[in-house]
Amino acid sequence: MRIPLFYRMQWTDRIRQVKIILVVAAIVIAVLSLWASNLLTKDLARQERAKMEVWAEAMRALSQADENTDLALVLKVINENNTIPVVVLDYQGNVTDYRNVKINAKNQEDSLKYVSSMAKRLKSNKQIIKINFSESPQDYIEVCYDDSLMLKRLALYPYVQLGVVMLFVVVAIFALLTSKRAEQNKVWVGLSKETAHQLGTPISSLMAWTTILKETYPDDDLLPEMDKDVKRLQLIADRFSKIGSLPEPVPTSLNEVLDHVIDYMDKRTSKKIQMIKIFPEQDIIVKLNASLFEWVFENLCKNAVDAMGGEAGTITLKVETYNQQAIIEVSDTGKGIKRKDLRNVFRPGFTTKSRGWGLGLSLAKRIVEEYHNGKIYVKSSELGKGTTFRIELKTDEIQQKA
Repeated sequence: MRIPLFYRMQWTDRIRQVKIILVVAAIVIAVLSLWASNLLTKDLARQERAKMEVWAEAMRALSQADENTDLALVLKVINENNTIPVVVLDYQGNVTDYRNVKINAKNQEDSLKYVSSMAKRLKSNKQIIKINFSESPQDYIEVCYDDSLMLKRLALYPYVQLGVVMLFVVVAIFALLTSKRAEQNKVWVGLSKETAHQLGTPISSLMAWTTILKETYPDDDLLPEMDKDVKRLQLIADRFSKIGSLPEPVPTSLNEVLDHVIDYMDKRTSKKIQMIKIFPEQDIIVKLNASLFEWVFENLCKNAVDAMGGEAGTITLKVETYNQQAIIEVSDTGKGIKRKDLRNVFRPGFTTKSRGWGLGLSLAKRIVEEYHNGKIYVKSSELGKGTTFRIELKTDEIQQKA
């Protein structure tokens, strides 16, 4: 009975759900933070404008004061403004006074130019209070004020907080993915070692029985085929054992590896399917583990056979070298892969077959990329015409012999 895909991908789905929750939580926190900070900023801006209106009235009182006016309170209001930058302009737009403005200028003329440009900017931002001294159109001053340092920092705070939240989300997702990868590695190693261990005992028994049968029936034509199947089981157990550890790659003839795969598949596929090989004249020597790499090509060829659905077709194995890279392409004339499925073909548990575990291509990717530092991907796929898988091996792992 085939286990539903949902149960085989629970861990992946859980990781995806956690990532979505983290992203949604980050968005909610960011929105709430921006909203709260915006309210605080507007409230503080209103308070600063109210202070500047009082300050402007104090300037009016100072300008209209006579020798009998008590200026203690007025001067206190004016002098207590130590945080809000202020520029006072006359009716002609000339600077008459400024406070709390940081100026990096060499002389007084440059300072006035800087303050004047600042006043123009503040007027364009409508950060200005007009004080009329009389009904005369020329008897007034303009008090231009900027946001205080505290208000500017408060306006920037939510963006800093947003950056911190996003950093937290990225770190959390990275930790989850790392944990997922470590968990998958543990599952791979544990499953592979346990499978190799469980296969060991029955294979030993089968080997003993075949030895007895050879001695009892030395002329039986079925015994050589049985012996081949037992050796095949030994090879499978050996592959599982190597998957559970880091295999040591050795210089191997890539042509011989592919010849073994073609020979194996030819005997186990329909006569309607033709295996075609396109190899260079020179033998290519690549550092790899032959047993595991044969497994990769067997998986690719079996998928190609399944894609043809029992119809006639061809499977082409093409080998070439380019820029000191060994490139192997496995092409079929099957039904092809849907565009929406291309990014999932190497994901553990993904399959479009009615029967299957969806582990073959995932296993192939692990062998090529993690054990041999290579690369495997779908080069092209077209519905109704076929698919081409491409494997690339790094430059420093290739030699050629005549």
